Amino acid sequence: MLNFELIKKAEINSEFYPFFTVQDVFLNKQDHKRVAADFPNLNKGGSFPSSSVSYGESIQSLLDYLEGDQMRNILENKFEIDLKDKPVVSTFRGYSRIKDGRIHSDSKTKIITVLLYLNDKWDESNGLLRMLKDKDNIDNYITEIPASMGSMVAFKVTNDCWHGFIPYEGKRCLIQLNYLYKEALSQHKIRHKLSSFFKKLS
Repeated sequence: MLNFELIKKAEINSEFYPFFTVQDVFLNKQDHKRVAADFPNLNKGGSFPSSSVSYGESIQSLLDYLEGDQMRNILENKFEIDLKDKPVVSTFRGYSRIKDGRIHSDSKTKIITVLLYLNDKWDESNGLLRMLKDKDNIDNYITEIPASMGSMVAFKVTNDCWHGFIPYEGKRCLIQLNYLYKEALSQHKIRHKLSSFFKKLS
């Protein structure tokens, strides 16, 4: 399902912080339609744990590949880091709010972040993730990541792994994969469960 050879060959950009991108990680273009159809129906902003939403078989297969040993080994080799025995969690985003996309660096509870965009079509100029050179200027970016189906970016979480996007409101589908420090797993689960609970109430 995933083109692991293509992911292996992706070059690491380490000028500001280590990351790599792949334009389309799927082996078969036919998977595009299946994945788009099987993606959870999320009409609210925010992040939803994979355990809290319903999705189709192709998404389950995709999660199995993303969370599996082969992907972990690739990330270990590319970022020169040991991820064995490190917990991995997946979350979904399906809707972007105007307030989303603010410049930030990821939480220190995370070791690696992988973002896989799953939008069947993307014709918007806004809402494209930018890997930034600093925390103050959204236009001072290293590269801009397509939000189209199969577009992947992975980065090592550092103090200066700044990223963000120009505000966009509307459907914006992606899976976020994170490797965490062991001691952070329970904290991460509690935060996401509470967040998901309050989103369902709203």
